[in-house]
Amino acid sequence: MTKPAFKRILLKLSGEALMGDDAYGINRATISDIVQQVKEVVDLGVEVAVVIGGGNIFRGVAPAAAGMDRATADYMGMLATVMNAMALQDAMKHIGLNARVQSALNVEVVEPYIRAKAIRYLEEGVVVIFGAGTGNPFFTTDTAAALRGMEMNADIVLKATKVDGIYTADPKKDPKATRYETVTFDEAIARDLKVMDATALTLCRDQKMPISVFSIFKQGALKRVVMGENEGTRVVI
Repeated sequence: MTKPAFKRILLKLSGEALMGDDAYGINRATISDIVQQVKEVVDLGVEVAVVIGGGNIFRGVAPAAAGMDRATADYMGMLATVMNAMALQDAMKHIGLNARVQSALNVEVVEPYIRAKAIRYLEEGVVVIFGAGTGNPFFTTDTAAALRGMEMNADIVLKATKVDGIYTADPKKDPKATRYETVTFDEAIARDLKVMDATALTLCRDQKMPISVFSIFKQGALKRVVMGENEGTRVVI
């Protein structure tokens, strides 16, 4: 059997990805599908770390957060990511995946983020789920994904979205839009292609960390990316 193209990956999941077709919250069938895809690559011997967002939970309180102090709102968002991380861990446990949650904020129901311990878990085949972003306000979970990817010595950062790659235009609005197979970091930044926020993109570019953008809702897409197939869009130097 062909070997995976990557030994260790950092998977960035948005909180919105867990909603499925719901307005907010966690859709159980959707989260089950996602963790099944993760299991497929773990079964190949790939080491998987995950950074999860919190938009699916924070969306429900966003109207009340209007006008709120930005740092306070960001800390609330970080706590939402911890809830999502715990939900992911539970879903993984139900299909036989060993997973641990580490949080950048001190939350006693999960482990604190300790780099050496997280790397050891990965080496043992444990899926590590990082919650609470970077632990600092004013930074997105995209930036947390870039940072954790580098700290974990990952081979690539995989950004799971609802769209199967990066397009020349919005494919929902422009039927002539075409998907890029590869794009450089400089092109992505100059054209504002909405891959990740500028801080995360620049961090990955400077550290020569490739990014792959793909749809987590395409069956088997994560496995195809890990195997090096033409799935999604690769962002490279």
